[in-house]
Amino acid sequence: MKLFVGGFPLDIAEIELVKIFNSYGTVNTIKIVRDKKTRKCKGYAFLEMTDQAGADRAIEGLDGTPMGDRVLSVKQAADKPAAKPPVQQRSFRPQHSNYIKTDRNSSGSTAGGTTVKKRPRI
Repeated sequence: MKLFVGGFPLDIAEIELVKIFNSYGTVNTIKIVRDKKTRKCKGYAFLEMTDQAGADRAIEGLDGTPMGDRVLSVKQAADKPAAKPPVQQRSFRPQHSNYIKTDRNSSGSTAGGTTVKKRPRI
């Protein structure tokens, strides 16, 4: 069962949280959510426990417990929300070309007296 844990001190380590929750049941996984750029803790985590009974004991025993200057919040994690619809791929090809395509004759002059603009090769 997956649990949402919030309100713990920002400097706490995963192992410390696991030790707290192991007294109620076995912890399978833990993920403390951190800011992508600064890697600082955002103040909440997700824990997965092996059995429902251990998770229920942890919720009952730890929800509302003071930790330092904060109050621990332990709840059953909601299932993941439905996946967002895929974003339509944008094409970076120009819709209307400004280039004029004409055939050149063998002497190198342009056909019909128009100038030929070619797109550079990449």
